[in-house]
Amino acid sequence: MKVLVAGAGRLGAQIAQVLAAAHNDVTLVDLNEDRIAELEGHLPVRLVAGDACEARLLEHAGAHTTDLVIAATGDDEDNLVISLLAKRRFAVARVAARVSDEENTWLFDHRWGVDVAVPATGPLISLIEEATGATDTVALLRLSKAGVNVIETAITSQSHVVGRALADIRLPAGTIIATVIRAGQPTVPTDQTQLMPGDEILLVSHTAAEEEIHAAFQ
Repeated sequence: MKVLVAGAGRLGAQIAQVLAAAHNDVTLVDLNEDRIAELEGHLPVRLVAGDACEARLLEHAGAHTTDLVIAATGDDEDNLVISLLAKRRFAVARVAARVSDEENTWLFDHRWGVDVAVPATGPLISLIEEATGATDTVALLRLSKAGVNVIETAITSQSHVVGRALADIRLPAGTIIATVIRAGQPTVPTDQTQLMPGDEILLVSHTAAEEEIHAAFQ
């Protein structure tokens, strides 16, 4: 599936990372050239700097051949404009848009080209499942056919693992850490990686339940 994600902030980068890991063809767009430069070499996606509210930029990013557009900027107005362009100008089959302000939720419907409105506060995997609406993508994310789950947990200031290295954390059997996302940027973890408040961790496990994973880090 070809996916275009507009907005390379924390949420947009995470969505792009997971969808690319699920073998989708992902393009990530952001107006901030410095942010795009930061992500170079860290994400297995095509990165495009520019304003996704402009039809010319969306066309350059491949919107005319895209199966799914996810408007994930931090600005509700921008997400509505991106959604409308994607649906009306480029006839994208499925358009999902992030809603930052709950009071604006009523605007995010077919009139603005939005097929699915996703709250920015939801769990990452749930957001992607809602945005894609595709059982094959869900299966890839959950890796259910192989009996493997992708599990997400976040480190808060109250977590007992703050300041500890990954090598010192006892994980449930059959569990590995896939990536540590810090300040919106995914990194390949090492045994010496020390966890900090705000870190988000994606783990892969074929035996552990989400409760066990959370208990290991909270």
